[in-house]
Amino acid sequence: MRFKLTNWVSVFFLGFAFFYYYYTDQFSSSQTMAGESSKSIYEFTVKDIHGSDVQLSEYSGKVLLIVNVASKCGLTQSNYKELNILYEKYKNKGFEILAFPCNQFAGQEPGNNEEIQEVACTRLKAEFPIFDKIEVNGKNEAPLYKFLKLEKGGIFGNGIKWNFTKFLVNKEGKVVERYAPVTAPLKIEKDIQNLLESF
Repeated sequence: MRFKLTNWVSVFFLGFAFFYYYYTDQFSSSQTMAGESSKSIYEFTVKDIHGSDVQLSEYSGKVLLIVNVASKCGLTQSNYKELNILYEKYKNKGFEILAFPCNQFAGQEPGNNEEIQEVACTRLKAEFPIFDKIEVNGKNEAPLYKFLKLEKGGIFGNGIKWNFTKFLVNKEGKVVERYAPVTAPLKIEKDIQNLLESF
């Protein structure tokens, strides 16, 4: 059976796009490695859902799970449900979840901050902090996410691949693990417990 020319063209462009994405992401990371590698997340300032500055040093001494979230993703319901379980169980033991809405993946977080808060906090019952909508890849990526990706790269390049990529941060503000979007939050529970019990 002959392989159609259109299929070859598709394979070519897919391969080119993958190479370009991987190369540019790796090049960007190598450029910043010298200046970024010694930092902790406590050196960053982000904006909350209302647009006010939040210094991440406020979370010093806590174990953090940082997640890029979306309201209309196939992973939304299950992730928010399990994140809520983890938060309720460990929030009084030094654990915090920091959720950053992002619309870069199939346009699945299209609302403004007020709409995002309504969905996350009312419909999905989130009690953990929801921050300002950001970009996690590309020229407008948030500095925090540039740092997170540098500290813990992913498979086939450092870029965030989809909604609900998760970064686990220890009490010293260092990134210790990165989890794929399909990793259920409850699968991370043992790692969270270990960090909470560490001195």
